[in-house]
Amino acid sequence: MHKDQIVKSIQEAREKARKRNFKQTFDLVINLKNMDLKRPEHKVEIFATLPKGRGKSNKVCALVGQELVTQAKKVCDKVILDEEFAEIAGNKKALKDLVNQFDFFIAQANIMTKVAGAFGKVLGPRGKMPNPKAGAIVSPKAEIEMVYKKLQGTVKLATRNELSIKCPIGIEDMDNNDIAENVEYVYNLVLHALPQEKQNIADVSIKLTMGSPVNLGGAKND
Repeated sequence: MHKDQIVKSIQEAREKARKRNFKQTFDLVINLKNMDLKRPEHKVEIFATLPKGRGKSNKVCALVGQELVTQAKKVCDKVILDEEFAEIAGNKKALKDLVNQFDFFIAQANIMTKVAGAFGKVLGPRGKMPNPKAGAIVSPKAEIEMVYKKLQGTVKLATRNELSIKCPIGIEDMDNNDIAENVEYVYNLVLHALPQEKQNIADVSIKLTMGSPVNLGGAKND
């Protein structure tokens, strides 16, 4: 995949999207083929820190005990103490709002059993359970600020129930070259995570939130 072709496709995606009264997100879509997601080795789950950032903040909720509550309250967007888990778990609306509101969840390692019991049924199906691959399961002596800062530029690349990987790659007021650098980085990460690399990629496209997808020509062959 060549950067000049990516930049050209990003510009085309801009031109195809109507202007809106909010900042639209550029989404990258990598469609896959010749894979069986029932086989664990064919599944993809990568947490990527974009070289040029997402262009906007990720919202992070911390699920912690007393050891980390002071730190977490200084940096995280929301903090839930372990003693509050049961109350929230018993409130369906509160659980739904929680999973919709936050992009990532940090959990204190020594209370992960409580986290799973209270929130697993809601966070699990949405792919938002605290994950060690993202550095989001932390020790009681962790530096929460460092974890929070890293998560700000992180996106999840995963096959869930379909042969496709979709992720935000930037926002419309970012420079085309910066978005293209993010695209190259993510594409290469996914490419090398696939069992047959290029032979498993059907096509790659980019689009703005309210726009039409534009194919990134040459993605399979370059």
